[in-house]
Amino acid sequence: MSKYIPFPFFHDDVPIDISFIFADEKPAGKHGFLKTDGNHFVFEDGTKVRFWGTNFNGAGCFPEHDRAEVLAKRIAKTGINLVRFHQLDAQWQTPNLFAFSKGKRVTDASFDIESLDRLDYLIHCLKKEGIYCYMDMFTYRKFRSDEGVKNASELPDEAKTYCIFSDKLIELQKDLCQRLWTHKNPYTGLSYADDPVFVMAEIVNESDMYTERHVIKAEPYRTEFLSKFKAWLKDKGIDREVTDADAEEFTDEIVIDFRYDLQVKYYKEMYAWMRECGVKIPITGTNWVTTPANLKSQLVTDFVDNHAYYCTWEWGEFEKRRMNKAITHENDSYLTRLTLNSVADKPMYVSEWDMPWPNDYRAESTLYTAAIGMLQDWSGFAIHTYSYSTKLERMNMLGKEIICEKIGNISYRPGLFSTWNDPAKFGLFYHGALITRRGDVACAKNTVTLKPLNKKEWDYNPARDGIEKSRVVSDVSFESFSKPTDAIECDDVLSDTGEIYRNWKKNYGYINTPKTKCAYGFLAKNGEIELSGVKIDCANDFAVVAMSSLTNEDICHSDNILLTTVGRAENTGSKFEGALLHYIGKPPVLIEVIEADIEIETDVEMLSVWAISPEGYYIGTVPSKYEDGKLKFKVGSQSQSMYYLIVKD
Repeated sequence: MSKYIPFPFFHDDVPIDISFIFADEKPAGKHGFLKTDGNHFVFEDGTKVRFWGTNFNGAGCFPEHDRAEVLAKRIAKTGINLVRFHQLDAQWQTPNLFAFSKGKRVTDASFDIESLDRLDYLIHCLKKEGIYCYMDMFTYRKFRSDEGVKNASELPDEAKTYCIFSDKLIELQKDLCQRLWTHKNPYTGLSYADDPVFVMAEIVNESDMYTERHVIKAEPYRTEFLSKFKAWLKDKGIDREVTDADAEEFTDEIVIDFRYDLQVKYYKEMYAWMRECGVKIPITGTNWVTTPANLKSQLVTDFVDNHAYYCTWEWGEFEKRRMNKAITHENDSYLTRLTLNSVADKPMYVSEWDMPWPNDYRAESTLYTAAIGMLQDWSGFAIHTYSYSTKLERMNMLGKEIICEKIGNISYRPGLFSTWNDPAKFGLFYHGALITRRGDVACAKNTVTLKPLNKKEWDYNPARDGIEKSRVVSDVSFESFSKPTDAIECDDVLSDTGEIYRNWKKNYGYINTPKTKCAYGFLAKNGEIELSGVKIDCANDFAVVAMSSLTNEDICHSDNILLTTVGRAENTGSKFEGALLHYIGKPPVLIEVIEADIEIETDVEMLSVWAISPEGYYIGTVPSKYEDGKLKFKVGSQSQSMYYLIVKD
């Protein structure tokens, strides 16, 4: 039977600190403003950069000053170098950009003074710690009748789709944009537009003209859309009758072309306005791909962005367990859809990814995601999310950081996606940061180019075009289209670099590079896994065993190595039965003890294996022996932990 031990993550610190590796990157902005160079991000002084990041959601963007200082230092210790400010405008939380507390009725889009002060100070703290900022411009703002918006109550949060073509809504977006970017931060002495701590911005979050669930129904916007369509047809010289049904048409190629032109016009107009407001950094349109036409419209901006989640979106009540399936069970990668938004000559950043609690196997996701991103030559990731709250010391439970069952009618916001205290995901961020920022995984040698079947559908074959094998980019020139191809059957995939492997028949995978090595998945049934210079024989049915050099030397020459062993993590006393969560449990968070025999080829003698506690204490040494150039030891039987430092005495 598996053994579990307490291993809580505290809101004000982490057990291991790797910020020393990136000490020369402080403060953020020292290299000048970010710009694009082909498919990479570089700073003004020519320094190439990738970002390993997280999202701060809603109220999480507005911590008290003392909390902001602690928070910035905490995440810097894990190797994070980017925070995306997500849902700043979400009025279902407080603080938000427009309101500091609930009670007084907010009647306009004026910025709340106290909320803005907290955001300013957080930016100042992040900057000191070498952490950059991604500004999420427009996410959940609810337009109001007080602002002169007609039929405002019929518009969804963010007015998805409507916001792209409505003249009035675009005018309001421009106004907020100008006020935000020209705002001067008293703690940095710079306006947001003039501060190189900001590296990326998006025009609108997850909104486009092609998503069928965002049908244009509300008036007078439906009439405005059809009127614009009529004018477009006239300008193009197309003889076609406009009907009311065209507002809900997503298959007719003429309507698709109109929607494309409408979206491009919106991006160009907002892009030009942001530049006029002084914004100097790379800007993208939105951050998901729904159709090839949608991707093509993004190309009028500076970079592409996309989101990927390994979970089901059939959200019900909080008690329902969503999904409990492993990445190593799938023949296709959950990251596949990201390639459909990747192009050859623009940087690609993934501003949201997650494999959320309560999936037992979520520990697979962190290093797998980081490694595939580097194989694809992308510019990094930000997990969704760090937290929705700033009062994290109160509950310290997985899946539950807020007392209520829902926020804004959504059952996952009280903590389902929060990762700040999750050993299974956040606990592996050290290695993810090293893979991404240090470049521990090599980029693919070969490139596969995908062509769409038409403007609405893709031709993608996982075995032929798999992102775990070669770099995959999309061609949406529409000069030619692909034809459907038959599926190819196989059981595993090895990257063309030889560094990344996954077998969905045997249900395990590995990362095998000089500075970072990892075996993950259902390890016990696969026996000893041999990597170059490392052997891992794990007794647990499911586990992640990862090690990274904390020096500039490869593992075989390093005198300071971080070893992380983690599998399932859960709350004390939590109870599940099938799809239902009967009891979420209580603190402390527990981790399954991973038992593994490990052998490392090394030319460094007198290495000791120290177990590290959640507080960052040395627990004790793990018995080891060094002979014939190999360090051999067993973790999990003595001095049990998930973290081990292998250091020279």
